[in-house]
Amino acid sequence: MSLSRHLSRYAISGLLQWTLEYALVLALSQWLLPIAPANIIGRICGALLGFGLNGRWTFVGEGHTAGRRAALRFAAMWIVLTAINTTGVASVAALADLRSAQVLKPAVDLLTAGVGFLLSRHWIYRR
Repeated sequence: MSLSRHLSRYAISGLLQWTLEYALVLALSQWLLPIAPANIIGRICGALLGFGLNGRWTFVGEGHTAGRRAALRFAAMWIVLTAINTTGVASVAALADLRSAQVLKPAVDLLTAGVGFLLSRHWIYRR
């Protein structure tokens, strides 16, 4: 599958995944939890959706699979990117305020999504 097709499908899947994640982070951080645990919960829910969509639709095809090995690779990537993402969001909240962290979260998400795309295409879903 071509890079443009992977990228466009990753963007569609990512938008659905991100919408779920961001909505949960906003709701949880506004009313129930500090931003860091809210971000982790949102990312867990988004990751569950994203792994399924990317493994069965975005990167489906010759040379790609969404089996156990891909799940382990995805988990390793997710842990590292979630640590980076959550540290970024929590740092903004500590230096500024909750609202700033909520507003800047999409920028942090975009950075980690770019790394996630490259790792997904070239490592996670590869056989």
